[in-house]
Amino acid sequence: MKIIMASDHAGFELKNNLATTLKLQNQVEDCGPFSTESVDYPDFADQVCKTLNTNDTEADLIEFGVLICGSAQGMAMRANKFSNIRAALVYNDETAKLAREHNNANIICIGARFCSFETALRWINIFKNTSFAQGRHQTRVAKISKATS
Repeated sequence: MKIIMASDHAGFELKNNLATTLKLQNQVEDCGPFSTESVDYPDFADQVCKTLNTNDTEADLIEFGVLICGSAQGMAMRANKFSNIRAALVYNDETAKLAREHNNANIICIGARFCSFETALRWINIFKNTSFAQGRHQTRVAKISKATS
């Protein structure tokens, strides 16, 4: 499984620790940043979203993104500006599961200021191991993806 990750300066340490652990069983692409120097989180959300959007349909089924900033709000807001991206703000085990099961999310957004490393890793593993339920949720996900004016 390939996981695409990025953060801002507030999520830098958590991202690096998660990437190190996730690399033990997954292919991980780290889109940065590579220091604690202040950065603009939209730039890093863009990199993850563009990487996910360049893959074909088959790859989308085995790949997802992880975005980490202080609260995860800004990352989620920016990521959801992209077509074919469904970024979910996750703050407990249930939202990690439902983001995938009901919303077919392909990016998990985690607030580094509001969880521990162990908690974030658990959420990523729940997200990773949960399948999209399809059925009645498919129509709703299609509506999410439809552009509005």
